[in-house]
Amino acid sequence: MDNTVTLVGNVTRDPELRYTPSGQTVATFGLAVNRRWQNRQTNEWEEQVSFFDVKCWAQMAENVSESIQRGTRVVVSGRLEQRSWETDNGEKRSKVEVVADEIAPSLRWATAQVQKIERRDGGTGGGGGGGYGGGGGNAPRPASNEPSNYDGEEPF
Repeated sequence: MDNTVTLVGNVTRDPELRYTPSGQTVATFGLAVNRRWQNRQTNEWEEQVSFFDVKCWAQMAENVSESIQRGTRVVVSGRLEQRSWETDNGEKRSKVEVVADEIAPSLRWATAQVQKIERRDGGTGGGGGGGYGGGGGNAPRPASNEPSNYDGEEPF
């Protein structure tokens, strides 16, 4: 079963950078995705906005927190993940989030300057490689952006 989603939208709140108790870096931000269409009966343009919470891990989380802010138009590719919890009152809650594999600025109405960073962690737990000017088809696959306790199947 495939669970892949690609969204293009505007960042609704600045990325919030946090650290898990085990020291993993995680960034979260909001994304608004607009859909516009012309109503064939009235010939009026109509619009619908959907809001998503996006989560990213490790080096990508740090890069996102330094690179995007509220209002930035981005392309997010990743997977949907549902998480559930119980409130202090005992109420059960759940939420579907986008766990990002890739995040990039949209260049449709903007320009961006890409700056490659050096890997600080010896190649574990970060994005890098294969992307902006990276190796060819035989380049090793980058390490997963998931926390070390992730036990699901590979997202690729």
